[in-house]
Amino acid sequence: MDLIIRQARLKDGEDLKDIAVQAGKIVEIADSIAGDAEREIQAEGRVLIPGLIESHIHLDKALIASRKPNKSGTLQEAIKVTAELKPTFTKDDVYSRAKQALEMIIKSGVTTIRTHSEFDPAQGFTGFETILQLKEEYKELVDIQVVAFPQEGIFKAPGTEEMMYQAMDMGADVVGGIPYNDAPANEHIDLIFDIAKKYGKDVDLHQDFADEADDISIEYLCKKTIAEGYQGRVSVGHLTALHALPEEKLRPIIELMAEADISVMALPATDLHLGARSDEYNVRRAVTPIRKLRDGGVNMCIATNNIRNAFTPYGTGDIMQTAMLAIPVAHLGGADDLPTVLPMITTNPARAIGLKNYGIEVGNQADMVLLDTKVVNDAIIDLPTRLFVIKNGRVTIETTKTVTVHR
Repeated sequence: MDLIIRQARLKDGEDLKDIAVQAGKIVEIADSIAGDAEREIQAEGRVLIPGLIESHIHLDKALIASRKPNKSGTLQEAIKVTAELKPTFTKDDVYSRAKQALEMIIKSGVTTIRTHSEFDPAQGFTGFETILQLKEEYKELVDIQVVAFPQEGIFKAPGTEEMMYQAMDMGADVVGGIPYNDAPANEHIDLIFDIAKKYGKDVDLHQDFADEADDISIEYLCKKTIAEGYQGRVSVGHLTALHALPEEKLRPIIELMAEADISVMALPATDLHLGARSDEYNVRRAVTPIRKLRDGGVNMCIATNNIRNAFTPYGTGDIMQTAMLAIPVAHLGGADDLPTVLPMITTNPARAIGLKNYGIEVGNQADMVLLDTKVVNDAIIDLPTRLFVIKNGRVTIETTKTVTVHR
């Protein structure tokens, strides 16, 4: 064997397991595996999980918070500030920042990333081309899906429609969109589906990012998804406007979303920062209703969105910290709720972004993370050190630490 991980905890309440890897695949899982391997890792009862998935991030505009701060903390100023900065981005600049952000993310145990990469007539494809370059350069460490993302809208930014098709020809993996920042929103959605069908690609939209639910298009998106036979191939990020709906209006939307099999990437770090800025008292959380969506059968994921820019002026790239933040924000700390959080950064986003052969099962790709904790249910709340990160059967990250308590 290439690798054997000995006596790892896969599930609470079950026996420890040995996991054998050969040629990048998991080939055996058993109470004890005879023989040896080129490398063996002694887990000693520590938790082994599938590789973490960062399902919604913007690598191309990471680490720019100090250049032009968003002083009001609003979404409107974040969009304005970033639009002013983007024409100043050079290829070297994007490369340096995105590479730094990538390495922050990879160290946290992420083995697959979906990143939204922007282009528009003002900045051209500078950032987009750079992200495609990094996708190739880092393929041994992380799988990257690149979303063609028109941040400034399509119809309101003439020339962007043509660039969408060019981006797909250049190698984008997913068709992105932003209905709330374009007009009319429904026609924006229609165009995104036209492009997606032409190239046979999935759809991932920034959807209904607002404090109020006065002008939402999620229902239209659900109906369009069903009409086009795209169930299970559409994801949305943010979707914060749903938090403003009373139960009688929210319930039928959730039912429609479940029917359309639309996945949701909740982005609590960004949405808490930008949301409800006009509330003078009794300030709302302004995060999509994670528990209600989950309970309604919607595939719920948690993602980071941004690292240290006008939208999110903090972050370390550790998706577990974002998941930890979501626990109190979305009331996910109860005994029945806590076990549902780890899947929101592993198996749920794997399903959302269409990963095959994912998970710790024989025959699957050997993407795994060994955590410095011995209880699966505590995998998030312990914020454990990622001791080993394994990508395609190869150890890519190894962390050692020494803690001395002096009495």
